[in-house]
Formats: sequence, structure tokens, C-alpha cells
Amino acid sequence: MTDYAQEQAMEIEALEAILMDDFKEIHSGESGLNTSKPCFQITLSPQDDELDESITTPVQLGLVFSHTEKYPDEPPLLNVKSIRGIQVNDLRILKEKLEQEASENLGMAMIYTLFTSAQEWLSESFGEDVNAENVEEEVAKDDVIIPHGEPVTVDTFMAWRERFEAELALERAKLMPESALSAAKEKKISGRQWFESGRAKGAVPINEGSDDEEDDEEVDFDDDDFEDDEEDMLEHYLAEKPDSSHAT
Repeated sequence: MTDYAQEQAMEIEALEAILMDDFKEIHSGESGLNTSKPCFQITLSPQDDELDESITTPVQLGLVFSHTEKYPDEPPLLNVKSIRGIQVNDLRILKEKLEQEASENLGMAMIYTLFTSAQEWLSESFGEDVNAENVEEEVAKDDVIIPHGEPVTVDTFMAWRERFEAELALERAKLMPESALSAAKEKKISGRQWFESGRAKGAVPINEGSDDEEDDEEVDFDDDDFEDDEEDMLEHYLAEKPDSSHAT
């Protein structure tokens, strides 16, 4: 004689070990089943190897069952309910499918088989949609452009360009050989040399003298007064010249 209570207890123990947190006992009042015997619920979500386990799926199903007195020689009481995102029509289709399979598996413990069938149906019905939604969310995140820095305007660009050209000139100066710098310094002439060369308009060589002996007096200029500014040197020269002409 079959010990139904023992077989049912062994099946419950096996389901707890396999499903762990997804398997729990619930009160008969929330099961939707017309029974006073213990009721159990298995939580199912679409199964997809490509989905990140940390992402909460938008659909979730509860498979509810209770053993009858002569289970497994008679089918269990079954119910399916939406935990998240499943329409009533879809639940009705799934329930009819599971009841049909239960009648085909009489004589053996079948709850895990029914769980597997419900899992496959859920994945086929909602798995692709869930994956597509997650992909769209990822694409939407990638499309978000976060602005960095300050916007470029004509003023900011011109300021940057001036800094860039100054830095470039400084770098070029650092790379210039010292011989070129020293050569440029050697080309500079003193104030005396500038006047003696006759480059100033109307200038006469200081050492040539004039017809009057008294004009032989040499005007003494300090080189330091003429090294930098040619205009200052010319004004100085012109200011000094009348003095020498009236020396007579």
C-alpha cells in the first residue's frame, strides 16, 4: 500500500533543497486554493543566461500548489499568480498547460516537472522582451552625454590662442642655440659708434673738426646715454650741437 504522506513529505524536502529561497510555505488563505492542507509557493522569473542577476526583472510568477490526499496518484491542486507584470490571460493559459501536464504525469512526484515547464514558458513568453528592455536601457544610458568643462566662445578661444602662441615662442627660444643669441648681441653698437658711423641724418663725424680751430673741441658723449633708444640719442645730439657752434 502506497504511503502518500511519506512521498509528499520527501518531495517537499527535495524542493526546499533545490529551490531554497524561491520555495516557501504560505497560508491557505493567500493561495487561491480551496483546501486546508499546507500550501506552497515557488517564485519564478524569466531565465536568460545573458541577463545580469542583479537586474530586477519586470515580470515574476508564483506557482502555488497543495498536495491532495492521494497525490501523486491524483493531480495536485494548482494555481498561478502574478507577482509582477503578468496579465490575467497569460496566467489562465499557463494554468491550463500545467493541469494538462499534471494529468500526464500521474503516479510520480511531479511538482519539479511542473516548475520546469512553467519556467520554460515564462522564459519563452517574456525572456526576450526583458532582454530587449535591458538593452534599450543600456543604450539610453550610453546616449546620455555629460558636458565637461566650459563652453567654447570666441573670447575664450582667442585667450587660449594667445597663451598657446606665447608658450610656443618660449619653447622656441629655449631651443635656439646660444651662438645665435650671442651673435645678436654682438650686432648692437654703442651710441658713440652710431654717431661716428654717420647713420644719423645730418650727423658729422665727431673727429673731423671744422674750419675754425675752436671747432676742434671734441664733444664728449657718454655711451650709456645712447645704447637703447635711437630717438633719444638724436635729440641729445641736436641739443648739444648749438653749444659747440657758439663756442667761438
